[in-house]
Amino acid sequence: MARSIVLRQLTLAPKSRRQLELKLAERGVPDNVAATVLDRFEQVQLVDDVEFARMWVSSRARTRSLARGALRRELAEKGIAPEDAEAALEQLSGEDEMAAARELVRRKLRPGQVPGDRTERDKATRRLASMLARKGYPPALAFKVVSEEPGAGGEGDTP
Repeated sequence: MARSIVLRQLTLAPKSRRQLELKLAERGVPDNVAATVLDRFEQVQLVDDVEFARMWVSSRARTRSLARGALRRELAEKGIAPEDAEAALEQLSGEDEMAAARELVRRKLRPGQVPGDRTERDKATRRLASMLARKGYPPALAFKVVSEEPGAGGEGDTP
């Protein structure tokens, strides 16, 4: 029974060992049976937290434009060991994060819609920086990107 539960879960999408442990516990599989089954799945490399973390980071950074901070939190929630998470996060460079942040800001901006007064520019800057913060970007990087982006209400707006 435990084996079929794990196989079904892995058919849907890659999972971390911790996610599979929780699913087995939810289905009433005894801990010792779950550990034996999961150990075997690890031996045959069907469950591999290091590879899972690497794929997760690559996918989420690309599809959701998440920064290292948000990805680190997600990996922790999935039960990935901190050292495995850090190894997976190494594939993202500071330049990658900066480019992703710039792209997010550009997508949120409406062409030709530059706020006229200081209050509106400040409001637009805070909103854009908050959006980046929700995606895990550090505040310093968020404000730097927003202030440099033309049309975002920052320095790049001055003619």
